[in-house]
Amino acid sequence: MLTSPTDRAWLLRRFAPVLVLAALASACSSGSPPATFDLSAPTARIRGAAGVQVLVAEPAALQTLSTQQILVKDASGSVSFIGGGQWADNLPRLIQTRLINTFENASQLRGVSRPSSGAVADVQLVSELRRFEIATPANEAAVEISVKIVSDQNGRIVNGRIFKASVPATAVDAPNATRALDEALSVVMLDIVRWVSSSRLPRREEPGEAMSETSPAREPA
Repeated sequence: MLTSPTDRAWLLRRFAPVLVLAALASACSSGSPPATFDLSAPTARIRGAAGVQVLVAEPAALQTLSTQQILVKDASGSVSFIGGGQWADNLPRLIQTRLINTFENASQLRGVSRPSSGAVADVQLVSELRRFEIATPANEAAVEISVKIVSDQNGRIVNGRIFKASVPATAVDAPNATRALDEALSVVMLDIVRWVSSSRLPRREEPGEAMSETSPAREPA
């Protein structure tokens, strides 16, 4: 049992850091968690590229965009994040999922999936998320994605293009920022689907097709 003032002072010094950490953890846990926002996949019927299978890779992105936080960038390039809200998943992975959904909703492709599915495809979409932010002081949602169509058979780049869209944000807060970014992304994703569906895409040979082309023609009896 600690009875002397020296012993009690030693005890307080020994456990003071633990008490401070416990108080901080309690304060953090008592705060309300940030609201979670999803992105939508637009629906529109788009014809073209009916017999092609496409793999949609997760977009590459800088560290500031590889997060669930909602990004704000001012005219000087300074970056900050909007408090009180976050995306439903890591942003590049969420955009990959919604782009796949948009292809499924909007196009006549034979099949669309992600590379991890193990599906054999004709082409792969390789992309880079360049901008996905609220730009101030204009208060605009700015989305920019660079996309390349790559032959899945030989790795050759078939075509490439940069897609951009901007939508005014009513206010720089989580609900209004995510709504504007979702609208801008929907424009970009539909443009990507139209572009891919109207492009001349290479196709893998089906086993039966390859055999018929390589087998010598039979002499008539």
